[in-house]
Amino acid sequence: MDEFIDSTNYQLRIMKYEKPKTNDSTPALAAHCDTNTMTLLYQNEVNGLQIQSIDGEWINMKPSPNSFIVLIGESLSISSTYFLHHKVWLNGRLPSPFHRVMMKGNEDRYSLGLFTRPKGGYVIKVPNELVDDNNPILFKPHDHEEFLKFFYSENTQAAVQSEGYITRLKAYCNV
Repeated sequence: MDEFIDSTNYQLRIMKYEKPKTNDSTPALAAHCDTNTMTLLYQNEVNGLQIQSIDGEWINMKPSPNSFIVLIGESLSISSTYFLHHKVWLNGRLPSPFHRVMMKGNEDRYSLGLFTRPKGGYVIKVPNELVDDNNPILFKPHDHEEFLKFFYSENTQAAVQSEGYITRLKAYCNV
């Protein structure tokens, strides 16, 4: 755990989603999985966060006023499609949620996000304790910063446009 904490950068972000000025549900943030390690979210009373279930249904998140939402990011757990999950650091144990923000009405939505991600040069690898005959290693060790360069490259983005949502990490360091 100490290695994990020492290898992590943190970013605190305040996010404002403008009121859509309509009562129709409008996308405020496109559907995605976070590329980081983990996200802690706190929001005002204006809901809008939706998480996609394994069967493809969008679920409205309505947290209590004094709670945080924890989202596992792709560097901890990689999603390959909406329904099929492959995970890196936890070697297939937990999924990264596909999520979006949908808004309607006449109120702005504010949220506070604490994003964690591996520091450049830190090699993400599955701990030996999580690999056995029933759980073979799924991904080669990799530097998250190098993966992000690949993730945002023109060739990778072009593949996403032509093939839909693909597993970029799987293409980058699959075993």
